Amino acid sequence: MRSALLLCGGALVVAVAASAVPANAAEPQSTSVKSTAAKASAATPPTAATQYTLRYKLHSGEELRTRVSQLATIETTISGSTQSTQMISLSTKLWRVKNVDAAGNITFEHSVETVDMRNEMSGRQEIRYNSQTDKKAPPGYEDVAKSLNTTLAVVTIDPAGTVLSREEKHRPAIDASGSVLVVPLPKQPAAIGCVWTLPNEVTVPLEDGTVKKIETRLRYELEEVKDGIATISVETQILTPVDNPKVRAQLIQRLWSGQIRFDIDAGRMVGQRTDLDERVLSFSGPESAMHYVARFTEELLPSEAKTAALR
Repeated sequence: MRSALLLCGGALVVAVAASAVPANAAEPQSTSVKSTAAKASAATPPTAATQYTLRYKLHSGEELRTRVSQLATIETTISGSTQSTQMISLSTKLWRVKNVDAAGNITFEHSVETVDMRNEMSGRQEIRYNSQTDKKAPPGYEDVAKSLNTTLAVVTIDPAGTVLSREEKHRPAIDASGSVLVVPLPKQPAAIGCVWTLPNEVTVPLEDGTVKKIETRLRYELEEVKDGIATISVETQILTPVDNPKVRAQLIQRLWSGQIRFDIDAGRMVGQRTDLDERVLSFSGPESAMHYVARFTEELLPSEAKTAALR
């Protein structure tokens, strides 16, 4: 059994998850901690009187497509030599809803239909792959091509977005940094200022062949509700102290922060944007540095939209 401490809406509630939920299916836990160095603890509940019930409301047979844009620039300097890498990816993600049971639990198939990708490194020719125009994927993109229009995972969630089961069908070849597959929602009605978290354990390989486990979490906060659209802030927090710059360099791709827009009446996410701008010094010697800048956006498409292309 797994419990979540909920402090949303001015009430203290302990929500108990069913034992059938897999141990690796993290569920949102409410907290009001601002510090990234502390575990969840109680804080003053929101004072706003209006509370909102955020729930997924998808329908069997429905297809949801989103336009996903990922841009990243990585600049590394080692012993006075600097190299820059720029990556751009635009894809169309599909959720095909297979079933919604009497309790509102939703089972869907997750896949990616199209991609348009670019990768450019200092001193090298740009590599580009557009699945809609290129008959053959260039070297390095073969796995991406094979993964398209294939069920990557079959996922079942409850109306609050807790993952009840997830069956991986095909290893995704597209980096999904900057987002989670399903944005978790608060279990109880939430007032403006309500905070909840999604814990996650990250495994980082070390030089000696061992691994270091890093405890992190995504912190969500209901910031605003306007015209039926809830604005939710999200940020990654590292709970395990990390002093080793080599370990820090492997974590910076996860240090996202941004906003999510959720349509309360329609019961679905309509958009999100997260950004990252991090530097790490001495990750590969005293004169080394890494600067990682990235942006992730996702927008719900009209039902008839099925393509993606870089403009």
